[in-house]
Amino acid sequence: MKADRILRRQHVVSQVLLKQFTMDEPDDRGPQVRPVDVHFPERSNKLKSTRACGWADNFIAYDSASAEDLWNSVESRAPAAFQAVHAGTPFADPLHVEALRDLIVLHYVRSHRYRDVYTNAFTTVRAKIPGELVERFPEPLRREALRQTGLHLTGADALNAFAERLVEQSEVTQDFGSGALFRTSIESMFHKVRAESANWHLEVLRPESGQFLIGDNPALSVRTDTTPWLCNMAIGDAHSIVLPISPHHLLALGRQNIAGTIPRASVNQLNTVQVLAADRYVYMHPRSTRLQAFAKETAKRRRPDPVSPYRASTAATGSKKS
Repeated sequence: MKADRILRRQHVVSQVLLKQFTMDEPDDRGPQVRPVDVHFPERSNKLKSTRACGWADNFIAYDSASAEDLWNSVESRAPAAFQAVHAGTPFADPLHVEALRDLIVLHYVRSHRYRDVYTNAFTTVRAKIPGELVERFPEPLRREALRQTGLHLTGADALNAFAERLVEQSEVTQDFGSGALFRTSIESMFHKVRAESANWHLEVLRPESGQFLIGDNPALSVRTDTTPWLCNMAIGDAHSIVLPISPHHLLALGRQNIAGTIPRASVNQLNTVQVLAADRYVYMHPRSTRLQAFAKETAKRRRPDPVSPYRASTAATGSKKS
């Protein structure tokens, strides 16, 4: 592992994005955001800096600087695009539209959700391969076992054990264990989703009333033809991918570039899917006391078990820590 190039605390939610939900505190602590723990919503959480929020330990555990350079190429363009949004001119410069759309893609891919979907998929395929090798290539396996070990394997258990050994020693499995495979996978997925998103336009939406909050899995694919709205389906099955970028602005991929408002009911639906999709926390402006109560009540009512939906799916194929 290239340990010297690993950044241990890696933000999955960009600090430049979280800062849009902050306010400066009078005690010189700098910009602060209010977190709500969706696992334990009754727990009282102190205000935190953006540096202390939205991060994961060793999210990319191999040569993370390469990915950080890619993320920075998106995040460095966000401040000017945010200024255009706040000024009411998000479409005046095509580069701002591109920057905002890339910010959606970045947070859709660089997420707890993607890492756990990736892990589950690899673990599932990894478990099937030894049996498939034995079923499809028994004689080549026996010859390879004889070449490597000098043993004639006749029984099914011995052949399965040797196939398991081959898979465990394979370059792909080794790269999975080191984290090298995840890094290349997530960078490749970013470019793939970015290319797909180029076929969409950008919607910049404001609430008629209320405010948006943001979760630690903030960019979500959604369908709006059910109540409650569904989230985290495949992009091809989604009506949009949404990303809150401030208490008063939300980005969505749509059929045309538009700036508009949405009713309180839609704001509540969007905040609900943020709570349901969160890995651990949602964040909001420090003075959003009604929104804090909404997030706590939604977490209690809709998330009865203190576990991430992505961690739950991981448990089916093998436990791991976040």
